[in-house]
Amino acid sequence: MKKIAVIYWSGTGNTQIMAEKVAEGVQSAGGQATLLSPAEADADIIKDFDAIAFGCPSMGMEQLEETEFEPMFVNVKNSLAGRKIALFGSYGWGDGEWMRNWEEECLQLGAVLAHESVICNETPDEEAQSRCISLGMALVN
Repeated sequence: MKKIAVIYWSGTGNTQIMAEKVAEGVQSAGGQATLLSPAEADADIIKDFDAIAFGCPSMGMEQLEETEFEPMFVNVKNSLAGRKIALFGSYGWGDGEWMRNWEEECLQLGAVLAHESVICNETPDEEAQSRCISLGMALVN
């Protein structure tokens, strides 16, 4: 059984809904999903997983959340080369630039994106939730 980490930060609950749907997708594909906060994740812990989903909403000027999520990501990013990952998150303004920048950074680090990143404006609608389930399934397959 493949072990998948779903590491996320949520300020309003929107990204949490997405993380729970990613975990649902992992489980429906026969994998084991572990939901983790940024405080619970570091470079040593992620080595225990076959793949990782990272979830963070857009903050400020379309950037990752700076006090909890970004420091964790900086700590683990050098462990991502060759690793299967996927990205998701919600936003309230802008056009998703933070996700495009984050994807590019991950690709430059040598990470393997298992699925198209999932973003949604505010609360994830049925379509966004369905895409999160597909993202979780792709991490297992």
